[in-house]
Amino acid sequence: MPAPKFKRILLKLSGESFSPSGERGISMDEVVHISRQVSEIQKLGCEIAVVIGGGNILRGSQFKATTEVVEEATAHYMGMLATVINGLALHDAFESMGCETRLMSAIKMDGVCEPYIRRRADRHLQKGRVVILGAGTGSPFVTTDTAAAMRGMELGCDIVMKATRVDGVYSEDPEKNPHAILYSELSFQTAVEKGLRVMDSTAISHCMEHNLPLMVFNFRKDGNIMKAVMGEKVGTLVSNDVKGAV
Repeated sequence: MPAPKFKRILLKLSGESFSPSGERGISMDEVVHISRQVSEIQKLGCEIAVVIGGGNILRGSQFKATTEVVEEATAHYMGMLATVINGLALHDAFESMGCETRLMSAIKMDGVCEPYIRRRADRHLQKGRVVILGAGTGSPFVTTDTAAAMRGMELGCDIVMKATRVDGVYSEDPEKNPHAILYSELSFQTAVEKGLRVMDSTAISHCMEHNLPLMVFNFRKDGNIMKAVMGEKVGTLVSNDVKGAV
């Protein structure tokens, strides 16, 4: 088998990827499906860091209408804790497949997982361990998309891969417009100008400024993570090297 195109990868998983479509909570069938695909690329020698969301359990933004009861900052901390719950499920799924894993949290909780320390995370990756990064950045008002971009930069990743339920980045919402165009390649500048839903604006800004490419693809299609790592055409590649949209 040819060598992977990307050696060190930051994989961004939404909380919704942990549950069946339209449902909440954690489905271990879904978690195992993701873990199996990731373990396959880990065996190729790829170094993999995973940033996870917590929307399947709780989103901090859902409390915005009731801020007189729960402060928005508190709600965001609640959402960060939800990502650690997802991380625990993912950790055990990886370990059950013989994939050595470390769960690290930006919020210190020694009885559950390791604290996130950049050099320690880097060392785990060098030793071939999958590193799961929970609790976002550890600060409120920051999305897990931005956390993924920041961790990708900190850890010297070759690419950020955002696993979604759709095939990539479209010109419009494909669920509302069946004639929406799927881009195979896209520049960061075009994504910003067109207001495309790639990642939040802060995450896009970080990736663009630090020349960190981003790939958006459908993780539910078996083999897509492997194809993405091998450099095959899958999903949408967003980078500074592309001029406009293709």
